[in-house]
Amino acid sequence: MLGNFTYCNPTKLYFGRGAVESLKEELQKYGDNVLLVYGGGSIRKNGIYDEVVAVLREAGKKVTEIPGVMPNPTIDKLREGIAIARDNKTDLILAVGGGSVIDYSKALSVSVNCHEDPWDKYFIRFEEPTCETLPVGAVLTMVGTGSEMNSGSVITNPEQKLKIGHVFQDEKIMPRFAILDPGYTLTLPRYQMVSGIYDIFNHICEQYFSGEDDNTSDYISEGLMRSVVHSSRIAVKDPQDYEARSNIMWTATWALNTLIAKGKSTDWMVHMLGQSAGACTNATHGMTLAAVSLPYYRHIMNDGLPKFARFAANVWDIPSEGKTEKEMAEAGLSAMESWMKELGLVMNLTDLGATEEMIPDMVKGTIVLDGGYRKLDGAEIEEIFRESL
Repeated sequence: MLGNFTYCNPTKLYFGRGAVESLKEELQKYGDNVLLVYGGGSIRKNGIYDEVVAVLREAGKKVTEIPGVMPNPTIDKLREGIAIARDNKTDLILAVGGGSVIDYSKALSVSVNCHEDPWDKYFIRFEEPTCETLPVGAVLTMVGTGSEMNSGSVITNPEQKLKIGHVFQDEKIMPRFAILDPGYTLTLPRYQMVSGIYDIFNHICEQYFSGEDDNTSDYISEGLMRSVVHSSRIAVKDPQDYEARSNIMWTATWALNTLIAKGKSTDWMVHMLGQSAGACTNATHGMTLAAVSLPYYRHIMNDGLPKFARFAANVWDIPSEGKTEKEMAEAGLSAMESWMKELGLVMNLTDLGATEEMIPDMVKGTIVLDGGYRKLDGAEIEEIFRESL
C-alpha cells in the first residue's frame, strides 16, 4: 500500500433478525420530534412501517412523515422536505427504505438549517455544510447502495438533466445508526433485487480497477466480489434464501463504507456515466450501471491489463495457462458479462429508454474524474454511450 489515510466510520450497525428492536435504545439519544422518511408505500404493505411506527410510539416520539421519496430523489422533493422538517422542528431524521431514501435523508440533514439553495451549494459547487446538521438514522429495506454506512448523497435535477452525487467530508453526515434485518429485503421484486446486486458489485469494481501497487484493499475487494457472485446465484434461484440475502446485505455495506478505498486510487467513471444516463431516462440506478459498465471497462482495459487479468484469475477462477495477459483480461470481462446475463440485468441503455437523441445531454451531464487507468475526453464518453445503446 502506498497511500496515507485516516479512517473513521461512526455508524453503529444492528444486524440480523429482529434488529428493529434495537431502535428503542437509539431513540433515547434524540429529541421528541422524529421525521419518518420513506418511499412509495411498499413498507406499508409488507408490515415494516407498522413495526417501525410501533417502536416510535412506544418511545413517546412525535412522528411527522415524508412519504413518496422516489428512486431518483429530486431537488424539488428535497425542497419540499426542508419545509416540512423546519415546520416540525425535527430532532432526528429516520430513513426507512433503500439507498434513495437514505441519500435523500442525508441531503435533508445538511439542508434544513442552511439558508442557501441546496442544489447550488452541495451539488453544483460541492461545498460542505456550514450550518448545524440533523442526525440521520436508517432502517434498511433494500440493499445495494451502501448508503447506510457512508456520507454520500445523490440528487437529481430533472429540469437540468443532471444527477449528481456528493460524498460529504463530515463524518456526522453518516447515519448515526443503521438497522439491517435481511428479512426486510425478502419481499423485494426480482428486478430491484438484481439491480441492487449489480450496484454492490460495481461499487467494488470502481475501487478495484485502479492503481498498480500491491495493497490489502484489493485483496478484500476480490473476496467481496466472490461473495456477491456466489450469493447472487443462490438468491436468484431462491429469493427467500435468508443466508444468501444476509450475505448480500452485509457485502453491500462493506462495498461502500469507504474501507476498501483506503490506501489506493479509485475510478468512479461508471457511476458518472450511469448517473448521467439515469438523469435523462429516470431508469433504476443499478441497471444504468449494468448498461454502461462493460463498454467502459473494455474501453480502458488495455490501460490496466495486469489488474484486469488478475480479476479474471482471482474473482472468476480462470486459469492463466496458455493465455496472454490480454486474453486473460478479456476472459474476465466475458465471465462478468455471462454472470450479468444470468442475473437478468438490463445490458443496454436502449431498453432503459435512452435514445440516440439523448446522447449529447448524457455526455454533457457526465462528470469526468481522475483516478482511473485512463481519463476520458468528450469524444470517448460519446463513444461509450453509443456502445451502450
